[in-house]
Amino acid sequence: MSEPRSDATHCFVCGTHNPIGLKLAFKVEGEHCRGEFTSCEDHVGFDGVTHGGIVFSVLDDAMANWFFLQGARGYTAKAEIRYRAPMPVGATARIECTVVKRKGRLLQLEASAADKTSGTVFAESSASFMLEEAGPL
Repeated sequence: MSEPRSDATHCFVCGTHNPIGLKLAFKVEGEHCRGEFTSCEDHVGFDGVTHGGIVFSVLDDAMANWFFLQGARGYTAKAEIRYRAPMPVGATARIECTVVKRKGRLLQLEASAADKTSGTVFAESSASFMLEEAGPL
């Protein structure tokens, strides 16, 4: 399953009904969750750079969508981010999430945001999520 869920329509990152949200679409393909994000002036931190909190929100949501779009529910338990290069406002990033490990209800994922044109990596994140149930995805 890779259809948007009706119970997340107001999510800041992927919700389609949030008037100030990013409205990103993610797609699950096997062990990966992918999407794209183009920042705009509303996302600036300083000097024409996309705010790091926005970048982190996008990566966190890509990881959550890996299981969310497959019908599972869970929450971020712990997350880290490494900023590699400033993301200029107006840049389009390819967002990709990969499964690292799963043990019971604990799921570890990694995600990255890289410039769609040049491949420059803007940020990488790793996180652990606690799923509500330990069943298969």
